[in-house]
Amino acid sequence: MNSARDDGRARTLADERLRAAVAVDAHRTVGDRRRILVCDAESQSLHALRVVLRGAGFEVDATRTAAEALDRGALRVPAAAIIELVLPDGDGVDVCRRLREWSAMPVILLSAVGDEEVQVCAFEAGADDYVTKPFRPGELVARLLANLRRAEPNGEAPCVELDGLEIDLAARVVRRDGGVVHLTPIEFKLLSVLTQNRGRLLTHRALLARVWGPAYTDSRQTLRAHIANLRGKIEPADGERLIHTDHGVGYRLADVHPEGAQRGRPAEETIDRAPIRRRVTELHDPSSGASARPRRQRVVDTAYPRVA
Repeated sequence: MNSARDDGRARTLADERLRAAVAVDAHRTVGDRRRILVCDAESQSLHALRVVLRGAGFEVDATRTAAEALDRGALRVPAAAIIELVLPDGDGVDVCRRLREWSAMPVILLSAVGDEEVQVCAFEAGADDYVTKPFRPGELVARLLANLRRAEPNGEAPCVELDGLEIDLAARVVRRDGGVVHLTPIEFKLLSVLTQNRGRLLTHRALLARVWGPAYTDSRQTLRAHIANLRGKIEPADGERLIHTDHGVGYRLADVHPEGAQRGRPAEETIDRAPIRRRVTELHDPSSGASARPRRQRVVDTAYPRVA
């Protein structure tokens, strides 16, 4: 009897710590609350996500399977989705791909798996972000809000300004501190794609397909060379970098003014999901692969390196 009471008290204290970790907007009304679709088969993780998101002022549509998440998302379209990678009837990458067939909502993949190839597969499937467990409540909410800001329609900006750099896509003119920057056609096309998706990670394959075409999706050295040339022309010599590198994944253009950001639709690509399916199979059944299922970790209260 005392043990059950102590367990209940401990869970209440844990919930209070979760809520305290997230700043709540006291002026948000029930009518302003945005609904987030959450899918996680693990009870502890699902409970933590409910507490954190509700504490931040969101409605939570909680599901435990891929099929349930897809059905619920189609019936009541959410503002964004947070999907666990390992699900009983599929994987989060496939759920993300299915959502991308009809929606451009922000999708965040959540998982204890930090493998680079898994993260690349997630981004190529259209994920906007990838957060590893154990997650930090404040960071998760901050990433969600940033993705929601980029998803809000703001109309087509005729000119974008980033730390002294002026990009006029309509006029095809780029200026740095008032002076015209001369770009080659490929450099301008590359900058245009990054600008239209500023603040959002674009994989190597996505950039190569959009700028050079589907036949060049493996030409990473070509992309690196043009990124280096572009940086040399548009970035200040002693200032902050505007084109950020996510090593092994891709590039993103800095979003200095997120309130004016535009959200581009994910690149249409042919995705090889064999690595992710193999990894998910190993997580479900350790005997099917060389790696054993990772020991369950606490969902919160443990710092974890940020994954961009």
